[in-house]
Amino acid sequence: MGSGSWSTNVYDAAARYRAAAGTDAFAYSDHVRHSAPRHTWRAHQSLDPHGLTVRESRDSDEHPDSLAIAVLFDVTGSMGGVPRTLQTKLPDLFGLLLRKGYVRDPQILFGAVGDATCDRVPLQLGQFESDNRMDDDLGNILLEGGGGGQMTESYELALYAMARHTELDCHTKRGRRGYLFLIGDEMPYGKVKAREVQAVLGETIRHDIPVQDILAELKRKFHVHYILPAGTSYAGNPEVLTLWRRLLGQNVIELDDLDAVCETIALTVGLGEEAIDLATGLADLADVGSTAVDTVARALSGR
Repeated sequence: MGSGSWSTNVYDAAARYRAAAGTDAFAYSDHVRHSAPRHTWRAHQSLDPHGLTVRESRDSDEHPDSLAIAVLFDVTGSMGGVPRTLQTKLPDLFGLLLRKGYVRDPQILFGAVGDATCDRVPLQLGQFESDNRMDDDLGNILLEGGGGGQMTESYELALYAMARHTELDCHTKRGRRGYLFLIGDEMPYGKVKAREVQAVLGETIRHDIPVQDILAELKRKFHVHYILPAGTSYAGNPEVLTLWRRLLGQNVIELDDLDAVCETIALTVGLGEEAIDLATGLADLADVGSTAVDTVARALSGR
């Protein structure tokens, strides 16, 4: 995957078409939630991880310097607003990455995380895309809105899939890690459970894997970041933050305005690629008319 180029004109045309037709950007989710009993809910075929082989971020003549960027978000409970915010802010994300020169050939994968102990659709994974098909992937995500009654979701299952089922030319050809952003407000379970890998991915592993071990494996391919937005059930929760900081160190970002999530991702990548320093990135936000300058400054200062 990863052919084609992002077009804000195509994005705007699709938005106008949906508005004229009276359809939502998340039409698949609306259809499933309003027309099917919950026990029949399934991931869209384009995002279904069962039988997953590999999600690829590859170089091409069109994109010779690909850089993999994965954005996975919790779709349980109070996190349901995240994908809608991402969808409406896609032009801002690409405007910064491309027009400001942070990354030459970004390829972005979107995915969604639920709770494998109780949800019908605990994991959804798109493809790495360079063009407007990533908007389609977002629109095909089922916003299940479930989750359990505790402070844990199956983030570790998503991390397992990204560690074991991705191939990145930026890593294998150039020794550069991609970027993975996990947006949530809860903690992972303590281990990747073999029975859940079998149920969700259709794959057999011999034993459970501690979350620290799968993260160590994942970090060979990706810079891994966790974003905890304000306005969610466990925003600012010390137990959640302590655990993620133990796992990821300074790569835990508290965000006091969800509307700034795309700008935060873009500047984090720009900083990681040494394309900008923070002051330059904040000036870029002001230059493109972003209202998120102060929020991003607070989120990324001191990192």
